[in-house]
Amino acid sequence: MNIIISTTSMTPIYEQIVESIKHMILSGELTENEPLPSVRVLSRDLKISALTVKKAYDFLEEEGLTATVHGKGTFVRTPNRLMIQEEQRRDLEQDLEAVAEKAKRYGISPEELRNMLDIITEE
Repeated sequence: MNIIISTTSMTPIYEQIVESIKHMILSGELTENEPLPSVRVLSRDLKISALTVKKAYDFLEEEGLTATVHGKGTFVRTPNRLMIQEEQRRDLEQDLEAVAEKAKRYGISPEELRNMLDIITEE
């Protein structure tokens, strides 16, 4: 599993793990019933505390993206299609908020911005 942790990021390490695994699940890179590395293995590979990995795994389970079977490990669950769509919308909204802020700094009106988006999305 390819998870890159930034020790200089302001985002907590467990959240970086959650976001990486969530992205892999929602993109289809990790499939239903696929096992995640054990807490010990992933903590060793990432050179971080096992408690940090456990916290990330617990969060993923709370969100319904994984299921833990005691004695067997943590496995990917099939994400709800509506949940995937909502996650994608949230991601897009964040990008649009950044664009809107940039447009405001550049002195571009909301109407101009909408016209730009219309041109870009024309088929």
